[in-house]
Amino acid sequence: MRSLSRGVLFAVLALPNVVIQAFVNPSSRRHGIAVNDRTSRRDATIEKEMVQPPTESSNSPRVANPLIPFSNIMAANRAEIAVRIMRAATELNAGTVGIFVHEDRYSQHRWGADRSFLLEKAEGATPISAYLDIPQIIKIAKEANVDAIHPGYGFLSESPEFAQACADAGITFVGPTVENLLRFSDKTSARQAAIEADVPVVPGSDSLRTKEEVVEFVETIGLPVIIKAAMGGGGKGMRVVRRMEDLVPFWEAASSEALASFGDGSVFVERFVDRPRHIEVQIIGDGTGNVVHLWERDCSVQRRHQKVIEMAPAWTLPDELRAQLHQYAVQLTSAAKYKNAGTVEFLVDSDMRPYFIEVNPRIQVEHTVTEEVTGIDLVQSQIKIAGGASLEEIGLIQENISPRGVAIQCRVTTENPERNFAPDTGTLSLYRHSAGCGVRMDGVGYSGLTITPYFDSMIVKYTARGSTFPETVNRMNRVLQECRIRGVKTNIPFLLNCLAHPDFKAGKVTTAFIDENPQLKETASSYWDFANEYQADPRKVNAVERLLRYLANLAVNGHPSSLGVDRTKLTKGISTAVPPPKLPERVRETTKKAGMRHILLEQGPEGLAKAVREHKGLLITDTTWRDAHQSLLATRMRTQELVRCADATNVALANAFSIEMWGGATFDVAMRFLHECPWKRLESLREKVPDVPFQMLLRGANAVGYTNYADNVVYKFCQQAQKSGVDVFRVFDSLNYLENLKLGVDAAGASGGFVEGTMSYTGDVSDPSKG
Repeated sequence: MRSLSRGVLFAVLALPNVVIQAFVNPSSRRHGIAVNDRTSRRDATIEKEMVQPPTESSNSPRVANPLIPFSNIMAANRAEIAVRIMRAATELNAGTVGIFVHEDRYSQHRWGADRSFLLEKAEGATPISAYLDIPQIIKIAKEANVDAIHPGYGFLSESPEFAQACADAGITFVGPTVENLLRFSDKTSARQAAIEADVPVVPGSDSLRTKEEVVEFVETIGLPVIIKAAMGGGGKGMRVVRRMEDLVPFWEAASSEALASFGDGSVFVERFVDRPRHIEVQIIGDGTGNVVHLWERDCSVQRRHQKVIEMAPAWTLPDELRAQLHQYAVQLTSAAKYKNAGTVEFLVDSDMRPYFIEVNPRIQVEHTVTEEVTGIDLVQSQIKIAGGASLEEIGLIQENISPRGVAIQCRVTTENPERNFAPDTGTLSLYRHSAGCGVRMDGVGYSGLTITPYFDSMIVKYTARGSTFPETVNRMNRVLQECRIRGVKTNIPFLLNCLAHPDFKAGKVTTAFIDENPQLKETASSYWDFANEYQADPRKVNAVERLLRYLANLAVNGHPSSLGVDRTKLTKGISTAVPPPKLPERVRETTKKAGMRHILLEQGPEGLAKAVREHKGLLITDTTWRDAHQSLLATRMRTQELVRCADATNVALANAFSIEMWGGATFDVAMRFLHECPWKRLESLREKVPDVPFQMLLRGANAVGYTNYADNVVYKFCQQAQKSGVDVFRVFDSLNYLENLKLGVDAAGASGGFVEGTMSYTGDVSDPSKG
């Protein structure tokens, strides 16, 4: 032990098997390491330090794989699809690199990657804009020694410019060639390619950029029409126009949405095919003209042109038409010498006539149903093809590819169906996913995750597989009912309504299914076919849980006056409070001697430091009122319960060094849950415990918060804390950052308190080999 000026004490107790746990600030995690930053400059410095690529000598050896010539693969995307890419890369024994914006700092794709890099964005720019920043992504990839980039879906997945930038940087783009993207990412050029390949198309326009061009074209072909974004997909930038007065406003809205989503506001117009089925064929090519199809998917259940439920194969499709669609898809992409995975999409009208609509030159959200029925890992196949493998080398031979059973995918979103699918935001108080035979879960949710308004609302997608369609529907029903997501509204009740509809069960739904059945959105009055009424009735689902939460809130916070409760009319029930212990007066008298607090008050911090150094026995700090309260008592003990035992505590711990009873957790609990004033708690207990030093945990420059504060705020806080009853300030920083520690030590010392400067460490302090 040694003391510094103003009684600052740095101490490490070296006892066998003692483990000192590092304190982690959950609001400041970066790259798997807690960062307790003091300034934005400090943020940038730590970020730069943490993302430096490893040297050659630090790379762990990997088993060579001739089909995977990549050491590090970046997922240039976010959330679920980024995690899917990383898992595929890990299984192929490649390192994974992730990118994220500040708003995604708690997402699984950030902490699930081997290394993650923060994307910067201009002040006032949207979070999405950072994921579209090609120069920044390429720069990060080069610095991290990335040799392949998988773009996922959305964002830059269909960008020829991004693919070319990868090529210019010597990085492999895991996707189609630049030539493929130039032809197929622009839907107007893709349409022309279909015409040249003798694939039937819907009458439509080339790319239109002005409202005059749009009006002129629509006046030529007549209504109804559909406006589509020339780039991208996912239903973004789509509008159906049935009245001429809606044409220009809908064109402006579609163009604006396309620009925000894909960085290109150009659109085109097609004759609207009413009530079609949406059938798409999954293909994969190796760039030599050799293309295979992995059968088809039925994606007709859509809302606002965005798919909601998908199935593979389209089991009610006539075999002749199915074979024709497969032929069209291979014919079109083979002629273009298509490389990597893609989807050729068709509309099938009521007379079973197919029309080509687009090629999605990327992996799609619904690729999971194809993987489940064919047994082919599409993402791994993409990586292998990008590495130069042929279809034959990775075992993709057409006559060997056939579906087995049926798979259904449901996209679970944080939307409220009864409010026309208005997005919901908030923190997930509970997230428990489904599992079991024939169930696949692709998602990034967890309890405590905050759902923000910045990104797509899909939180998880479930894929159920069965030997028959009815079996798969029953399985998906069970999956959705078993899933538990609390804290935000979800579309799960709506999905259950869709699965229960007779048309869906018959497998003959069209893209108008949701619009023609508005009752599907009336989830509160639904009743599902489950044997248990607490699963069948949405009003009873989680009723017990809601009741327990209500009673718990009532027990802690009392009856809410905001609901009209008159507290004066409430009768007091039987009190179960344990009465405070009565101490004999002789016990009180024998414990009244000059303890540690009296030394501090009479001789100051220097005197207490001297007394500690000269003390021959073991000094104890009791943490029941802070650590045990927080960890064992679920942070719900109120001040009044602590006050009842305060007199006895003052006697029992009269010879203790201190009682640690205050800090950041106290503020969280008191203000957020108990609705008490933490300062009043401190002052009330100080009055009851005059003889034992009170100790608090100070987070350096963060005081008791989760971010850094101005120096004068930290000084003033410590001054008030000492005045209200804190004697000992235990100051720490999760990264042992000396500037943060120094501010906390100086502020606590200036207040007149006794200061413990604490080094955070995890390990066996008695082991000399640990340093």
